[in-house]
Amino acid sequence: MAAERPKILIALRQALFDLLFAPTQQARLRGLGDVTMPAQAGDLSEAQLTALVGGHDIVITSWGSPTFSAAVLAEADRLKLIAHSAGSIKGLLPPPVFVSGRRVTHVAYSMSIPVAETTLALILLCLRRFHKIDRAFQDGGWAAARGLPPGGELAGNRVGVIGAGYTGRAVIRRLLALEAQVWLCDPYVSDESAAALGARKAPLETLMRECPIVTLQAPATTETYRMIGAEQLSWLRDGAIFINTARAHLIDEAALLAELQTGRISAALDVFDQEPLPDDSPFRGLDNLIMTPHIAAVTQQAYKRQGAITVDEVASFLSEGKLRYEVTRDMLDTMA
Repeated sequence: MAAERPKILIALRQALFDLLFAPTQQARLRGLGDVTMPAQAGDLSEAQLTALVGGHDIVITSWGSPTFSAAVLAEADRLKLIAHSAGSIKGLLPPPVFVSGRRVTHVAYSMSIPVAETTLALILLCLRRFHKIDRAFQDGGWAAARGLPPGGELAGNRVGVIGAGYTGRAVIRRLLALEAQVWLCDPYVSDESAAALGARKAPLETLMRECPIVTLQAPATTETYRMIGAEQLSWLRDGAIFINTARAHLIDEAALLAELQTGRISAALDVFDQEPLPDDSPFRGLDNLIMTPHIAAVTQQAYKRQGAITVDEVASFLSEGKLRYEVTRDMLDTMA
């Protein structure tokens, strides 16, 4: 008698599933088990997930999936794997998920690539002041743009990276490839591990005082909430460049705004306390600031890589019981 095929529940809306999972990956997934796709256009509610989860061995989640509450888990009689086809999991998967042999994987690695590339691009734009050159050229012509002071180079420059998760490490690799000197602040990385990454470990204050370029790549945790405030920003040298492609959670936004309004430093920000950013935000119009609308991780390749990695993890779990990007309970306190 043939073994029963695994039951796989897709706990995300159809449009998002199609965005992340190419047709070849959808076919692979259906080859791995019996797939249930709820017939609705919007996100599942917690009540709907509670009604659906029973009898399923694997649940695939992503942005907009409901929290695995006590009610959901009470019905998850066969659940063995939650494969999250996005990065941050804290709001979705509370600690009780990680008991009774249930396992979790995610695809944060997939998004580290575009975020690292965005970070590098923003550093280079700020160094060369291309945003100011463009505005001067558009408004005042050739002479106005050529009349601005020259910018700087990345090669040989010292860059401070705060946080060495997937994205921080991807940023470090790219900075080193362009011959920058990298300093790293991360309490969970030893001096030896930092050196192996090609970076010099430094305390936060030292890094912010000594590095003319600082990029924030730390996760949003209780420990990192508002880790950069007025005091920390005051440590930056005049003319420093500050980048945040991580989370607004990490910064005292009012303190950063006040610092930028002095003109003493410049910055590039992809994340804000209030998103979308209000039309009347005082950040708008600052000529020492580059803003992007929380799109650092958004690329066509990243979307499809998220789906491909998710299917790879499901396949590996079913065939060998192995997960390349497993998330365990003891990792929750130090990750997003």
